Amino acid sequence: MKVKISPSILGGSFSNMEKIISDLDQSNAEYIHFDVMDGDFVPNLTFGPQFISDLRSKTKKIFDVHLMINRVTNSLKDYINAGSDIITFHYEIDENLNEIISEIKKNNIKAGIAIKPGTSWEDIKKYLNLIDQVIIMTVEPGFGGQSFMHDQIKKIENICHYIKENNLNVDIEIDGGVNYETGELCITAGASILVAGSFLFKQDDLTLATNKLKDYFN
Repeated sequence: MKVKISPSILGGSFSNMEKIISDLDQSNAEYIHFDVMDGDFVPNLTFGPQFISDLRSKTKKIFDVHLMINRVTNSLKDYINAGSDIITFHYEIDENLNEIISEIKKNNIKAGIAIKPGTSWEDIKKYLNLIDQVIIMTVEPGFGGQSFMHDQIKKIENICHYIKENNLNVDIEIDGGVNYETGELCITAGASILVAGSFLFKQDDLTLATNKLKDYFN
């Protein structure tokens, strides 16, 4: 199984974003990860659809957009039009998840559901045949640079087993505290996509660091 890397721009400086996108464009990463935060669903506030749209012309990488926001329905069309290739929203929001999935997919965009560390994987079982990926948060959503929560490994294993048992075509993506060691644990448990932010941006060369991480798992 080929492991995909989705570098999270949350780990970088927004004042230097075009350079960051350029560096990632030159890397072997398949995705670029956008952590969208609204200051409501999570305490922090990052960026919106215009920011994504402004960067869309800078690279052909897959835009992996993770909406950590409430009222997804109100702004979903804006994120679709911004150039998102994958849109993942949280199970924990108080909205009609089936309608959101349907709206995403009718625009030929992949749909995903994310779950917080405290959410049981079984809560999303009924949606797994409708979506393309599930993001398992291995930190509490809302801030970069947190430590990996090892108690989430069992959740990865359980979802992987269910996906295989039911012959579903769903990727498992891990978001939070990913490095060589924790990434290895997640891949062994059944993940196929790793989001990496702070770990990559601590390195001297973002492109090289991204390539090294990808090569390590492939």
